Amino acid sequence: MKAKRRVVTATGRPASARRTPAPPRSRPTTAPAPTRDTTRPRAEPAQSRSGAPTRPAAPTRPATGAEGARDIDLSVDLGRGLLLPNPILVASGTFGYGVEYGDVVEVDRLGAICCKGTTLKARIGNPTPRVTETPGGMLNSIGLQNPGVDAVIEKYAKTWARWKVPVIVNVAGESVRDYVEVTRRLEGVPGIAGIELNISCPNVGAGGLQFAIDAGAAAEVTAAVRRATDLPLLVKLSPNVADIRPIARAIEDAGADALTAINTLSGIAVAPGRTKPLLGNIYGGLSGPAVKPVALRIVYEASQVVKIPVIAIGGVTELADVLDFLAVGAVAVQVGTAIFADPTLPVRLVDELAAECRRVGVRTHLELVGTALPKRAGAPSAKGVEYRP
Repeated sequence: MKAKRRVVTATGRPASARRTPAPPRSRPTTAPAPTRDTTRPRAEPAQSRSGAPTRPAAPTRPATGAEGARDIDLSVDLGRGLLLPNPILVASGTFGYGVEYGDVVEVDRLGAICCKGTTLKARIGNPTPRVTETPGGMLNSIGLQNPGVDAVIEKYAKTWARWKVPVIVNVAGESVRDYVEVTRRLEGVPGIAGIELNISCPNVGAGGLQFAIDAGAAAEVTAAVRRATDLPLLVKLSPNVADIRPIARAIEDAGADALTAINTLSGIAVAPGRTKPLLGNIYGGLSGPAVKPVALRIVYEASQVVKIPVIAIGGVTELADVLDFLAVGAVAVQVGTAIFADPTLPVRLVDELAAECRRVGVRTHLELVGTALPKRAGAPSAKGVEYRP
């Protein structure tokens, strides 16, 4: 018999084992809702609940800690019973399995933890060197080093089940079958609140083509995993494409509950002697502040064509970055590379976002979502002015 499923909500109570979607929550009617119909006008930018434009509130002493955020609703509903207590998550690969930071971070104050990429079998990872700093970021070529899904469940799931913070397992694979099998083993395990598909992996059945750069392949793996689980399903978009919109739509149609954007950009570094590339695997994934403009563009474009939530990743180092991503349509953000320099940043951002909502006179951060989106879906960046003669 399967263990009873556990999806952690904002109150710390398990959701229904059947994972039926939570009743629709009242959302600000002024926050623009992304739509695939490019002929329909978008909603007006965020206003106060009275309908008047938002104005800064009178200066007050910022409240800090969990007590200070109670007057502001920072919750994020991702569907299927998964209600995040706030929109500040930690990104896969930068926070380990959560336990590594337990002595320095109040993990239960995070919106969610996305754990390290998990595969069917254990992986030793890529040859060294694996990491190097770059201007404005870092390149990593870890190669999905992990002990395999069974070991992850055995070692960490019981700890996750005791936490209030939802833990979302990042799943990777080389074939549709890999993704499905890993997901099946995670299904019904207490402490696992959702799945995030890392589809920026080579599809061995298609000559090594990444699932994430082809709409058909992305939809195929998403649909297969959707059939294998009723856990909340997030799918992570790659920025290494010409037009993200058809891929985002295909993933939504295949049954994803949310999108996360973006994964790293492909890059290389040159060794000191300039006789070869520096990284042992030659190629690495670029992350950090340098990728923020690209992440903003992907979130901006995807938010205009899908109705499911979009969670932003890429270069978040301060509150201004969070607000920028909300403005282009994200309902939440993941903090990644910045954690290596300051593990306490994500929790601090929760307090700062609540203080900002209080300052501008809104009761929920969702009233800040989409304020920079056009009323009608625009052309993709591939047809933008920067490419015109």
